[in-house]
Amino acid sequence: MSTSPWLVLLQQVKEGKVTPEQAFKKFGGLPYEDIGFAKIDHHRRFRQGVAEVIYCPGKTEAQIEEIFWRLAEKGGNVMATRAWEKVSERVISAFPEARYYPLAKIILLKQEKKPLVGKVVVVSAGTADQAVAEEAVLTLETAGSKVERLYDLGVAGIHRVLEHRKHMERANAVIVVAGMEGALASVVGGMVSKPIIAVPTSVGYGANLQGLAPLLTMLNSCAAGVAVVNIDNGFGAGVIAHRINMLGVTKQ
Repeated sequence: MSTSPWLVLLQQVKEGKVTPEQAFKKFGGLPYEDIGFAKIDHHRRFRQGVAEVIYCPGKTEAQIEEIFWRLAEKGGNVMATRAWEKVSERVISAFPEARYYPLAKIILLKQEKKPLVGKVVVVSAGTADQAVAEEAVLTLETAGSKVERLYDLGVAGIHRVLEHRKHMERANAVIVVAGMEGALASVVGGMVSKPIIAVPTSVGYGANLQGLAPLLTMLNSCAAGVAVVNIDNGFGAGVIAHRINMLGVTKQ
C-alpha cells in the first residue's frame, strides 16, 4: 500500500528519528509559499499525491531556479518540464545531483528513496513519439509508479502490438502515445481490459495538423475505455496513470 510521505514524516517524529523542529521546517510554507512572482503549492502532495511540477516555458531562468530551490527544501523529488538545455545547466550547477533528460526535456532531482510500485505500461506508436512518451515515463517514476516501456509498436506493423498484448494486460493502466492518424489507441483499447490513456502527438505530415488529427481520432475511438489528454501532454497522462496505478496497488 502506498504511504504518504507526510505520514512517514510524522511516524519518524513519533519514533524519535526526526525532531519536531525538523518536521516543522518541512511542513513550513503550507498551504503555499508566496515568493512574489509565484505562489508555490507545497500542499499539493496532500491533496493530489503528486507534488507541484515546474512548467518552464514563460518563466525566466532565475525564476525557475528559485522555484526549484523552494521545492527542493521540502525534501521531495523535484521536476521541471519543457526545460531547455541552458536552464538545465543553471539548475544542475546549483543542484549537482539533478539530471537533465534532453529527450523528455525534463530536469529531475530525486531526493526520495522509495521503491516503485504497481505497473504502468507506456506504449509509443513510433520512435518519433518517444519524447512525449518519456515525459510520461519520468512523471510516473517521479511520482512512484513502476513503468514498462513498449516503443515503436505502430499500426503499420500491427503484429508488433499483438505480440505485446500480455504485457499491457498485466498493467494497472496503459498510456498510448501516437501521432500521424493516432489509430494505435483504438487498437490497444480494443485488445486490453485495463484503462487506456491516449496521448496524441504533433508528429506527422501536413494533414496531421500539429496533432489535431490524432486528437480527433482518439476522441472518436470506437473502443470503450479510452480517455484522451491534450496534444503532446505526456505529463498529464503520467499523472492520471499514476493515480489509477495507486488504486490498483492499494487493493493488493
